Amino acid sequence: MSLHLRPSVRRIAGLTAAAGLAFAAALGSAGPAVAAPERPGAGIGPGVQIATPVAGGAELCTANFLYTAAGAADGLRDDEGPLRERVPAGKLYLGTAAHCMAAQSARSSIDGCVEPVQPHGTEVGIVGRDGTVHAGRVAYNSWVVMQERGESDPRLCLYNDFALIELGPAAAAVADPTVPGFGGPVGLNAGGTASGERVYSYQPNQLAPTPFKQGVSFGRPEGPRTHVVATLPPGVPGDSGSGYLDEQGRAFGVLSSLMLPTATNGVTDIAQALGYAAAYGPVGPVDLVPGTTGFTPDRTPLGEFPAVPERPLPDLTPVPLR
Repeated sequence: MSLHLRPSVRRIAGLTAAAGLAFAAALGSAGPAVAAPERPGAGIGPGVQIATPVAGGAELCTANFLYTAAGAADGLRDDEGPLRERVPAGKLYLGTAAHCMAAQSARSSIDGCVEPVQPHGTEVGIVGRDGTVHAGRVAYNSWVVMQERGESDPRLCLYNDFALIELGPAAAAVADPTVPGFGGPVGLNAGGTASGERVYSYQPNQLAPTPFKQGVSFGRPEGPRTHVVATLPPGVPGDSGSGYLDEQGRAFGVLSSLMLPTATNGVTDIAQALGYAAAYGPVGPVDLVPGTTGFTPDRTPLGEFPAVPERPLPDLTPVPLR
């Protein structure tokens, strides 16, 4: 597959400047980063880049976790052979954010009930860890389904931001569900995160001191479909779709938005998103594929965690990271 991987002009840059600096300072210093494990070699899995063609270039986002047909991931272990031999053919999916497939004419909002979006079946590029570009196909996009159903509930429209990319044979052959650096995921968090809980994310596609981020959750003040998290630095354009692990190593979220006027991020709840996909999406129920190693965040020390401010969060407005 050939794609010209030029960032789309629809990306929003610099939103954290000014609007979020004061709040970021209140979160405290993350301390100096220390040496982290080297990035992995070849493979398709958490943190790889996804390129959706748009006029004149591509919309660049990041993958979160691997998924497969419900029940197919039960009992998967590292000693059972290659992943591609343990899941049904054509049923291995890579997760990302729905807004990553927004149409060229999309406006600067995160309202998935009205924003133009590319249809199911759209072909995308998946950039493996060794730079090889593999083919994928949009099998499910929450924005597409919500618009087909005529959804208008703002809690759905703003916070149900999830997509599944069906992997082609070449990509499935090198699929690896393990989160680099941290390990896991060890399972799916179905109960949400608590304010002050530690969170972790692998976001390798931007210029930053380290791709390994840690931070804290503020829980789900906007409702059950989204978590508000703070990492230093926060997720920025290009990081959209990245996955988040809770302090037990369970997958809980997908990077969706910046929550103005702060430097926090809105993170779509995976369990809620999978529930909606199972009820209304074309692929039916899917399960998270667990990583092949345990969750070991201490292998990637990054300094102190951000502090949780004593004052409550202000009214938050989600804006897209694209």
